[in-house]
Amino acid sequence: MTNWFTMSPPAHSNAPLKAVFGIASATLISLSLWAIPSLAKDPFRNSDARPIGETTEKAFRAFFEQGNYPAAEKHLEQADTGEPMTPAMKASLVYIDWQGEKDPQKKAALLEEFRSYAEQTRTSAQAVLGKDPLRGNLYLAVSHFLSAGYAVLKDGTVKGMPQGLSEVQQAFKYLDAAEKQSPNDPELNLVKGYIELLMAMNLPFSSPSQAIDRLKQHAKPAYLADRGIALAYRDLNQPVKALEAVDRAIQATPDNPELYYLKAQILVKQGNNQGSIPFFERALQKQDQLPPALVRQISRELDRTRRRVANVGK
Repeated sequence: MTNWFTMSPPAHSNAPLKAVFGIASATLISLSLWAIPSLAKDPFRNSDARPIGETTEKAFRAFFEQGNYPAAEKHLEQADTGEPMTPAMKASLVYIDWQGEKDPQKKAALLEEFRSYAEQTRTSAQAVLGKDPLRGNLYLAVSHFLSAGYAVLKDGTVKGMPQGLSEVQQAFKYLDAAEKQSPNDPELNLVKGYIELLMAMNLPFSSPSQAIDRLKQHAKPAYLADRGIALAYRDLNQPVKALEAVDRAIQATPDNPELYYLKAQILVKQGNNQGSIPFFERALQKQDQLPPALVRQISRELDRTRRRVANVGK
């Protein structure tokens, strides 16, 4: 998958394979939330709220509002598996473990666990389809995006790509069905906005403007839309606009260390190496709640930035 999920360095723009992985990865990002006061615990809607369980909400708050991965995993152990976001979130955590694992046997076991959660997402989505066609179709799409990632991770580029593309085609079919239910739904537009951004970043002759507009106009929660917009402008090498977006996200969710890492990356893009260092350091202040592989990546980028600053004028 591409590195939009963990905010590591920008992906190469000429790799169509990354778009298949990236769509699944971006879908996971788009499941994120921070709390909106609502008896139904719906993170996306102020009206017509859907009943998302309290434990699932706590897991997502820990994951994306606070950037606290261990806490999110703990909450997910007790979350309602009938809510399709629950197994999808579990899949995202397993994928992060897979990325950081070096032992081949353990990686293989983690990949099969990832596949299992993709299938559970599909089963849960099918169960809610009759009473909520919008979210049922939306999470059927999510499940196929996850299956696309699994196919290519398991079998490699050449062998896995046909199955991966087939899964992506199925996913878009369900996305279209969800959009027919409510084209301006904030949850739907968050998912589609991230997907369109990944396609624009990884496929030639694609423009991200439609995706950015979708996130700005229709996606909720706003901080998560701003996070996607900041990522897009980062990779478009428009650091001023990226900083505006990430600052809005930080203002809404100031406890998330990944946002400070993202701001540090944008400042480096802008050529402000000295100014980026405090934000790298602030991200690492909460390294105990981040995946080890991400902590190592942040540390490497901080070290490179410090060396650049030290070499200025030599």
